[in-house]
Amino acid sequence: MQFPGRRRKLNTNSVQGELYEHLLQFYGQPPIENISLTEFETLAVERLKLLKTVENVGISHVKVSEEYKKKLDSEFKNLNFPNKESEYDKRRKDHISHFILRLAYCQTEDLRRWFIQQEVDIFRYRFNDLKPKHKLEFLHRNDLQYGTIGAEEKQTLMDKLVNSSYAGSGTKVEDQDIYKVPFQDALDLVRTRKVYLKAGYVYIPHQDIVTIVLNDFRTRLSKAMALTARSLPIVHSDERLQPLLSHLSHAYVGQDYSIQKNVGKISLDQIDSLSGKSFPLCMRQLHQSLREHHHLRHGGRMQYGLFLKGIGLSLEQALQFWRSEFIRGKVDADKFDKQYAYSIRHIFGKEGRRADYTPYSCMKVILSNMPSQGDYHGCPFRHSDPELLKQKLQFYKVSPSGISQILELVKGMHYQLACQKYFELTHNVEDANFSLNHPNQYFIESQRLLGGGGKDLKREVETPQKTKPAAAAPELTAKDVPEIMEDLDSFFQDA
Repeated sequence: MQFPGRRRKLNTNSVQGELYEHLLQFYGQPPIENISLTEFETLAVERLKLLKTVENVGISHVKVSEEYKKKLDSEFKNLNFPNKESEYDKRRKDHISHFILRLAYCQTEDLRRWFIQQEVDIFRYRFNDLKPKHKLEFLHRNDLQYGTIGAEEKQTLMDKLVNSSYAGSGTKVEDQDIYKVPFQDALDLVRTRKVYLKAGYVYIPHQDIVTIVLNDFRTRLSKAMALTARSLPIVHSDERLQPLLSHLSHAYVGQDYSIQKNVGKISLDQIDSLSGKSFPLCMRQLHQSLREHHHLRHGGRMQYGLFLKGIGLSLEQALQFWRSEFIRGKVDADKFDKQYAYSIRHIFGKEGRRADYTPYSCMKVILSNMPSQGDYHGCPFRHSDPELLKQKLQFYKVSPSGISQILELVKGMHYQLACQKYFELTHNVEDANFSLNHPNQYFIESQRLLGGGGKDLKREVETPQKTKPAAAAPELTAKDVPEIMEDLDSFFQDA
């Protein structure tokens, strides 16, 4: 497709050389070279890892702090993305992967908002890391004609600048470059009275110019995402790309929980106890509903059934578990065997295509198959009314201060971090020391911490697995995914 990726050295005067010449950019020009579908998917997944890491670090540390910078320095290096002036291949990877995820994350407002925020945080981190002269070069290179005032003018306005500049609490104003910017380009700083305004211009200390540049970057990217969304019908007409893009938005990039190494480690009589102490809130909610109503709609059965498979329930145990619950409701044994048993065997790879289906990741739970009235699947932090979520957390004896912290994260749309905070509060730890991306990860980390069945699980699950999107089984191509998932869903439909 336009955008095999030849890794040859390009002349810096060539178009590609110009695109990847600088580390920091507004991503105004899309890639024009050819890359393989394999590289397309690899670059997309690697940038998704980067964005998730940036989000997690941004919640755990103050975004302009030295600790935040050091943490991102380390993470960019680990993920092989450029964080300073670096080699061509890394700059190329950064540029192409950005545009690939634009295609995947322009599809809904929620996806666009999340993507833009993480890209803005990356831009801020890189811009703040530039030397003053390189910042000025960047502004001029991108037609942001913000010049610095001379020493004489600066001295004349010194009292005004010191009294009006919030930056005076950090580096002294007299020791900084001062930018002269049209006031309409700095409305946020004018509104908060952080700059000196005179004759239609504001005077911005060097350390605050990032605010102006970030606003420009956010505006440009937001407009670009809207334009990209308009082109989606054309992109989706390509049968090679459509399934990849459709699943990238909730791709999972961590441990593979479809490989059952813990079969038989969990017994049926343990499930009630485990649900109260080691299930994430989404699965605890499903388990409680199943016990109360002796039935779950197909969305709930998919989400909960795959989770139980992932924690170690065997096929025989799963059939016994679901049969016993449904028989307590309005489904007799004969009806269960005819309408539901096949679908359970199917997700264990014993029927149909015999694919080993993957338990849902947090991203898939949050972004796909939104629950409707009468459904209990989904993410409680994403799909519950805040007041109902508060009541549920109170019922589970989460402290008032803990509930406030969770609701604040939910308000900021940090749903996985809210779940991680729930983990910390219910396990009495200050720092979970992991980034939560999967309900089965939550269960394993809980068991490990509590010293329960997780002692066995610990030895089994730590073997690294090859990263892949959660929606696809290992032996499948991207083209097969939508058809297979539709086929699987059909087996779970209520009669």
